[in-house]
Amino acid sequence: ARVPGLTAGVIRGADLFGYVGIEAVLDQMRRKTMKAGFEFNIMVVGQSGLGKSTLVNTLFKSKVSRKSCTPNYEEKISKTVKLQSVSHVIEEKGVKMKLTVIDTPGFGDQINNENCWEPIVKYVNEQYEKYLKEELHVNRKRRIPDTRVHCCIYFLPATGHWLRPIDIEFMKRLGKIVSIVPVIAKADTLTIEERLEFKQRIRQDLAANGIRVYPQKEYDEDAEDRIVNDRIRESIPFAVVGTDKEHQVNGNKVLGRKTKWGIIEVENAAHCEFANLRDLLIRSHLQDLKDVTHNIHYETYRVRRLNESNMNFKLHVGGNPLFLNLLDTEATV
Repeated sequence: ARVPGLTAGVIRGADLFGYVGIEAVLDQMRRKTMKAGFEFNIMVVGQSGLGKSTLVNTLFKSKVSRKSCTPNYEEKISKTVKLQSVSHVIEEKGVKMKLTVIDTPGFGDQINNENCWEPIVKYVNEQYEKYLKEELHVNRKRRIPDTRVHCCIYFLPATGHWLRPIDIEFMKRLGKIVSIVPVIAKADTLTIEERLEFKQRIRQDLAANGIRVYPQKEYDEDAEDRIVNDRIRESIPFAVVGTDKEHQVNGNKVLGRKTKWGIIEVENAAHCEFANLRDLLIRSHLQDLKDVTHNIHYETYRVRRLNESNMNFKLHVGGNPLFLNLLDTEATV
């Protein structure tokens, strides 16, 4: 905020008397990040048989899915949907990332899938509640462990038709509390023409139902962001193929799926859009996904909970301090 009576201006490099070294802060930030590492929590949702585990393994070029190892967290929330998470520390060129993959086996697999999204909504909100309670501690940790879901990849079956009611309802509800990136799973079962038509129908369905998927236009920070994100929005949902198998193509080893028509190269943009998804999640928008989670989704949850706590305080004459009710009660989801 501007202080009355004070003026602010921009002093550029050409106007400085000499070298100050401001840009060195970038090296400081880089060293600090490399030393501490960072967390990235990704949720995968979709019915069985869509290749969720394979795609996640392909994304991070390692066995990180729940099917590749023993889950470190498992909670049976209902008779139909379990939530399982697996964490790994991935290190590349001195940068450490604690990756947590949250899987939702059982989602969409029942004859009656009514309200099957509720355990997932509950889980997402529980992570916000956990983070909020840590923030409100008088002697809080210097670095709060972050278990909040930074991104939800939603797998759509390659039907070639329209979104199903379960797809619409899930993305409508989850899009309000977490960043959703929809993908067409096993896209190699569609022809190029079928794929393009299916993608167009899905975008029409998303718009007609007011479904917010990442990246949302209202979160673009400037014109440059808008240009980049418009290209992404025009490509959503990404038509993807996952595999952990390598094949020889023209003397080179490539990740691909062997079919009777030939090798589908996973990282070849002419074959599928896996590379677009990987670039979005890891190479270009990973930090933005974390920022949107913290500044938009978590902040919305935090304001709501503090308002609820404030209301409860006012209703209790001579009651506890303002935040005591929030700290002592179970999460309201």
